Amino acid sequence: MGSPAAEQLRQLKPLYQHVVNNFVAVLAAPVAVAAAVAAARAGPDELLARLHALRTAHVLLAVLVPAAAAALYFLLRPRPVYMVDYACFRTRPNCRVPFATFLEHAKLVTFVEGASIDERSVRFMTRLLERSGLGEETCLPPAHHYIPPYRNMEASRAEVELVIFSAIDDLLAKTGISPAAIDILVVNCSLFAPIPSFTDMIIRKYGMRPDIKNVHLSGMGCSAGLVSVGLARNYLQVAPKGAHALVVSTETITPNYYVGKERAMLLPNCLFRMGGAAVLLSTSRSRARFRLARVVRTLTGAQDSAYRCVFQEEDGEGHRGINLSKDLMTIAGDALKANITAIGPLVLPASEQLLFALSFIARRVLSNRRVKPYLPDFRTAFEHFCIHAGGRAVIDELQRSLGLSDQDVEASRMALHRFGNTSSSSVWYELAYIEAKGRMRKGDRVWMIGFGSGFKCNSAAWECIAPPRSAEGPWEESICRYPVDIPEVLKH
Repeated sequence: MGSPAAEQLRQLKPLYQHVVNNFVAVLAAPVAVAAAVAAARAGPDELLARLHALRTAHVLLAVLVPAAAAALYFLLRPRPVYMVDYACFRTRPNCRVPFATFLEHAKLVTFVEGASIDERSVRFMTRLLERSGLGEETCLPPAHHYIPPYRNMEASRAEVELVIFSAIDDLLAKTGISPAAIDILVVNCSLFAPIPSFTDMIIRKYGMRPDIKNVHLSGMGCSAGLVSVGLARNYLQVAPKGAHALVVSTETITPNYYVGKERAMLLPNCLFRMGGAAVLLSTSRSRARFRLARVVRTLTGAQDSAYRCVFQEEDGEGHRGINLSKDLMTIAGDALKANITAIGPLVLPASEQLLFALSFIARRVLSNRRVKPYLPDFRTAFEHFCIHAGGRAVIDELQRSLGLSDQDVEASRMALHRFGNTSSSSVWYELAYIEAKGRMRKGDRVWMIGFGSGFKCNSAAWECIAPPRSAEGPWEESICRYPVDIPEVLKH
């Protein structure tokens, strides 16, 4: 229990927020009343005399200047961008990898010629899985169900086609849009960049127009999905009004199974799973479900430690994998601070910004280090949070750093449990969870946060225009079982 003074401050906070957030209205009300009283006292004759005293030039300036400013604002402001709808890849039962299956598979790989993974590595991965937050229904691509795992080009392309074509088919069915109506195509996949590219594969599959603007982003890490949304938004600013942009986010697991024994490179084997999402954006509000409010990107790659904390390389025996630094969480925390510093002034209400400013002044200007830095309450700006499901430690760190409740991060924990780390598409599985639970309401605001190699922290803010009409999606068959309790250490 807090002190009586702290309890009184907590009770007064809603009143403070109401006054500061509605400062203009609070200030304008007495001014308007005073003006009305003065006009009533003056009488009609005196008011007419004052109006005649005004010069014509003054009247013209009073009318034309605001009109010109308003016209200039509407001409130069960015076009609003909307999300028409989205769809996530629905994993299949034959691709599931319960812990027992995963560990037995890893043990058998130890006997494969050329592989360096050993019993000690398997025991290490067992401990990782027990603490990972993953459940028994996560999925790996068909190629990883063989001994040894297929990691060739053919198997990798097969995974790509299975994931992204399934997600796009679902999206086209939901929206009713023709592939020929899509003007812009942006795809991101970090670790697999074949020739022809993913965009070429999609254009060929769906017979899209030859003049479609298309980009394939690679090497951008788990936050690339929000980078793709930002890029598509920029394309839409210069496209004809009402144009459509298709954004596809995925990560191809097939060619990236690590068969060495470096512990820092074994973690991705345990966390990353199949997944993908397709999102349709447009500058037309017609049939839109969300409005894109903000995209904020921050990069800390100028620092050597941040640049190398997620690094693809070969180990001492020539096995290629992703090396995750032990300083990853510290670097992610620093990137998050940079991102919330950038997005805070754009989304936080005036009451939170004022408290943060006063805290900053007390600590920096007045040199009073006893004053704790004020952590803005982002729950005053957003109703829902989609935090990249990079792992249990990532979610724990963001919950602590942002002061969020267990319910605020429920979607992230449940997406990690059901689907694993699906890289850049994880935030879409989390949004689907919130909607499948029936929690999304018109006007609700959503904050998506992604982390990726480089090191990057990217944010996107959305406002709901229309909740979903049905609970169809990746959670359709399992939402009734969630949320589930996730122990610190899973015994199996």
